[in-house]
Amino acid sequence: MHDPVSDLLTRIRNAGMARHPKVSIPHSKLKESVARILKSEGYVADVTTEGGSLRNIVISLKYNGHVPVIVGLRQISSPGLRRYVRSTEIPRVLGGMGIAIVSTSKGVMSGTEAKKSNLGGELVCYVW
Repeated sequence: MHDPVSDLLTRIRNAGMARHPKVSIPHSKLKESVARILKSEGYVADVTTEGGSLRNIVISLKYNGHVPVIVGLRQISSPGLRRYVRSTEIPRVLGGMGIAIVSTSKGVMSGTEAKKSNLGGELVCYVW
């Protein structure tokens, strides 16, 4: 797999469109950090890790009736084109209705947390 973040976002998007209650994703620290941010921001119900040496991240999706809470996911940085932003350049997603996920020197965090901490970094994705 060349791009683990795009794999994570695609699996979440496909599971939501198919109305699956859970989605299982191969584990990495970056994927787990992004999933934990989605949980803390209220986009997914639960995030757990399972398995021994070959661990998986299990994400329980949230729905409003039959409509997924996550309406859209967009990857910004890719392995071929990284996008870095300063803390003052972190964009607002849909006028504040969505979140930007930023990989900073202090770890992966949402755009609002990065702005409060005055940290810039790699702009990973947008979620709304």
